[in-house]
Amino acid sequence: MNEITMKMQADELILMALKEDITSEDVSTNAVMPNARKGTVELIAKEDGVIAGLQVYARVFTLLDENTEIKFHCKDGNEVKKGQLLANVTGDIRVLLSGERVALNYLQRMSGIATYTREVSKLLEGSSVTLLDTRKTTPNCRVFEKYAVRVGGGSNHRYNLSDGVLLKDNHIGAAGSVAKAVAMAKEYAPFVRKIEVEVETLEQVREAVEAGADIIMLDNMSPEQMKEAVKLIGGRAETECSGNVTRENIERIREIGVDYVSSGALTHSAPILDISMKNLHAV
Repeated sequence: MNEITMKMQADELILMALKEDITSEDVSTNAVMPNARKGTVELIAKEDGVIAGLQVYARVFTLLDENTEIKFHCKDGNEVKKGQLLANVTGDIRVLLSGERVALNYLQRMSGIATYTREVSKLLEGSSVTLLDTRKTTPNCRVFEKYAVRVGGGSNHRYNLSDGVLLKDNHIGAAGSVAKAVAMAKEYAPFVRKIEVEVETLEQVREAVEAGADIIMLDNMSPEQMKEAVKLIGGRAETECSGNVTRENIERIREIGVDYVSSGALTHSAPILDISMKNLHAV
């Protein structure tokens, strides 16, 4: 996550999270630390995993006090081990205490997504299938969660509704048919936008191909149906499969012949990676 993205998108969201956690004051911290005092604390991994979100973690503290110093001993994408020292954070003890939970919430969530994505992507190694995420993200956390997917070795599908045309079952229902939905999208959407259509039957596959869809998403089909669909498409459109794809069942997709597989589980079902701030003391 580069500096421009951080300032343009992340800062506002991080401040919202801090305001949620501190509505008027941090009563606990103000009780034990009424005045500024310099201190340091360690960031420690409590389980094995892939780290992601270190810049976001640091930004929580520097937004509270720009003089906070963070020394990292790893970088995003690194595989870390239980007990490993990840960083030392030094600054006003009041800032270290007040920012701790928000900073860890981001880092634990993002690292959990990166860890889960790394595990899933390894199951596709050696195949030509590209692993994608979805829009099934935590509200107001999409920029963080989609970044974590990339750190874990996955790729991003469209970022939001303005980012591309994806005609799902209800769009098709609203238009009246696959062919009508694709035709309307071709007329409305800018030239540079690809048109993807979600299909659930082989008849819809035929209709989508004939309508000139750029990408055909095979939704909740059996492996046998997907193989037949890929054969029907015959390279006339890119292919994507989706529908309850998880770490436990993704290997069945490897040899089907689709170009992409999208998994909402990367963001909606990844457990957090347990990380703690320990050994706070004055310096």
